[in-house]
Amino acid sequence: MYCGLHEYCDMLFLLHFLRVEDTFADIGANVGSYTVLAAGHVETKTFSFEPVPTTFSHLMDNVMINRLGNKVVAFNVALGSQKGRVDFTSSQDTTNHVACKSDGETISVPVETLDEVLKNQQIPTLLKIDVEGFETEVLVGGIETLKNNNLKAIIIELNGSGKRYGYDEQNIHNMLLELGFNSFLYHPEKRMLASVNKFGTHNTIYIRDVDFVQSRLISAAKIKIVDNEI
Repeated sequence: MYCGLHEYCDMLFLLHFLRVEDTFADIGANVGSYTVLAAGHVETKTFSFEPVPTTFSHLMDNVMINRLGNKVVAFNVALGSQKGRVDFTSSQDTTNHVACKSDGETISVPVETLDEVLKNQQIPTLLKIDVEGFETEVLVGGIETLKNNNLKAIIIELNGSGKRYGYDEQNIHNMLLELGFNSFLYHPEKRMLASVNKFGTHNTIYIRDVDFVQSRLISAAKIKIVDNEI
């Protein structure tokens, strides 16, 4: 159970930025916190990806409880650089991940690529990627999506977990810069983006077409949280 906006600044970025005509992709959806905000509050069409079957079941419960079946398309798969299967931990709650040799209890899950899943679909305006160190593989499998100018922003967690697979997350940062994105943090009370020259230990927001994104943030309706409107 999650109470409130547990990733406060990033969730408010989503709420201030997205519009009903957009598409959102929640990669590493877990039980659907971001999915419910996007599809439920903003009413944005949402693609949700969660590979662990028990967690996927909770995701679908949240979709049904919130009556979002007409807005959410959910996939019980992992995303990677190529189609196949991969071993995945299943008993580590929000930190389940693609298994390493040292991991104990694992399950086998199917892998698809983001580009293949989104073929013939509206390209998302926003991606959220939280896959516990497997971000490099997800991005390699979504390179055509990343190149598409309809994609304006990415919320991604780069916390060093990629080292377990031999990846240097600085390479992700460099790749996104080459594709025209720049890295920011969001201050929701001021509706202000703050440029940063590196990724953080938690989420970083990568943005392409900053003027477009900023104009949306400023013009978005206020969000009421308890007794405050932000």
